[in-house]
Amino acid sequence: MSTLRGKTLFITGASRGIGLAIALRAARDGANVVVAAKSSVSNPKLPGTIHSAAEAIEKEGGQALAVKCDIREDEQVLAAVAQTVDRFGGIDILINNASAIWLRGTLDTPMKRFDLMSQVNARGTFLCSQTCLPHLLKAENPHILTLAPPPNLDPRWWGPHAGYTLAKMGMSFVTLGLAEEFRAQGVAVNALWPRTVIATDAINMIPGVQLARCRYPDILADAAHAILTTPSRELTGHFVIDETLLRARGVVDFDRYAVDPGQALLPDLFLDEALP
Repeated sequence: MSTLRGKTLFITGASRGIGLAIALRAARDGANVVVAAKSSVSNPKLPGTIHSAAEAIEKEGGQALAVKCDIREDEQVLAAVAQTVDRFGGIDILINNASAIWLRGTLDTPMKRFDLMSQVNARGTFLCSQTCLPHLLKAENPHILTLAPPPNLDPRWWGPHAGYTLAKMGMSFVTLGLAEEFRAQGVAVNALWPRTVIATDAINMIPGVQLARCRYPDILADAAHAILTTPSRELTGHFVIDETLLRARGVVDFDRYAVDPGQALLPDLFLDEALP
């Protein structure tokens, strides 16, 4: 099972960044891709909309459906999933990519920002999974893949930004629970996380990050493709690191993912293993 041809992917936050990279990789196989995101109007500070993403997907050979959807809103998620099923007949894969970030301490975290992260990250992941699962249970090789880190209770990841860590770990614990709940029914539920910081608009939220020391989102797209083309009963309940998986699948050239291959890479958050 080496291709996503004919599969239908519902991807949250796919108008740019990692979500778009995963969408384009699937499109090159001839997949159907639903771009479920809030960005319907161009923003100079955040390039990319659901419409520009859909156009790019179709240029790569996929079929696209652009749906304006705020995953904090139950009715919008229900409507987006209904549109997907009406258009493509079902859902094979859910990518929980949408996420909100705020890397500040407790006294510098407005409750509005705390609520946003909680609602988008943990609740949004649960809601989208809950809504897609009735359709995934009918699919031949169903997968839920969430962009979330391995669970980590080390205080050094909690002290600097407890609000964000709580919201992000919420996505991880939802993954853990769903994987066990739906294991016997053959739905693969896994998480994917980058070993290094990825060059997306989100890095503007991380003080001091140099773009040259990052990798392109393509590494996550290739890792996601490897997971999603694996039989669902053979891989579930795992917290996968992109580089680790790709090395295990035979990839040896990682310079092609680097913004500047000559620069030392920055390790991503929540990982205890240091980069060589």
